[in-house]
Amino acid sequence: MVREVIFSGPEGRIEARFHQSEERNAPIALVLHPHPLHGGTMNNKVVYHTFQAFVRNGFSVLRFNFRGVGKSQGVFDHGAGELIDAAAAMDWLQLQCPDHSSCWIAGFSFGAWISLQLLMRRPEVDGFVAISPPASSYDFNFLSPCPAQGLIVQGTKDRVVKEEAVFGLYEKLAKQRNSSIEYAPIDGDHFFTGNHETLSTTIENYIAPRAVKGEAFSKKVRRDRRRRNAA
Repeated sequence: MVREVIFSGPEGRIEARFHQSEERNAPIALVLHPHPLHGGTMNNKVVYHTFQAFVRNGFSVLRFNFRGVGKSQGVFDHGAGELIDAAAAMDWLQLQCPDHSSCWIAGFSFGAWISLQLLMRRPEVDGFVAISPPASSYDFNFLSPCPAQGLIVQGTKDRVVKEEAVFGLYEKLAKQRNSSIEYAPIDGDHFFTGNHETLSTTIENYIAPRAVKGEAFSKKVRRDRRRRNAA
C-alpha cells in the first residue's frame, strides 16, 4: 500500500509517497524526480513506474517532492538544496526501516544527477538506477571512482539528454577499476513515451538478482512471476 506522508526537511515540510514492505528486513530505495522548473514532480510517469518496479521487487520505497514542488516548502536551489532534501529523505526512509537489508537510490534526469551525488556521500548505498542522467548539461566528474553497482538507462531518441553524452559517461565509468556499471538503451524519447513497460522491465531485470532480500519474499516473487507468465 502506498500512502501519503509528510516529514520535516531543511526548508520545512516535504511531501512524499511511501510504500513499506511487509518484510521486516526488506531492502529500501529512494526515487528522485526530474527538474522542478521544467514540471518535474514525484508523480512524473517515469518516476512512478520506477517506484513501482522497486515495489514489485519487495522494496520499501520513498519518492518525494523537492523543495518548492507540490506541498513541499521552500524554493528551488539549483541542486544544492535539492541534494540536502534527498539526504533528509534518505534519513527518514532509513528511520522507518532500520533493519533494511540493502539500500538503493534511483533518479530520472535532474533527479539522476542529484541521486548520484548523494550516492557519493552515503557509503551505505549498495546500488543505483540512473535514468537519462543529464551528462550533456551537468558535471559528473565527482564519480571518481563510482563506489557502487548501477544501471544507466537512456532513450535512444532523447532530444533533451543526448544519448551520445550519456553513453560517454557510461564508458568513462565502465573503465574505472572494479567498475560494475551496466548500460541499457531503450527505443524511446526523454520521457519514454509508450515505453514505460519496457522501462519497468529493464529496471526489474537489473535489481531483482542484486538486491539483498529475505527468503520468504524471494519465494513470493518467484510465485507471483510464475502466475503472471501463465496468465
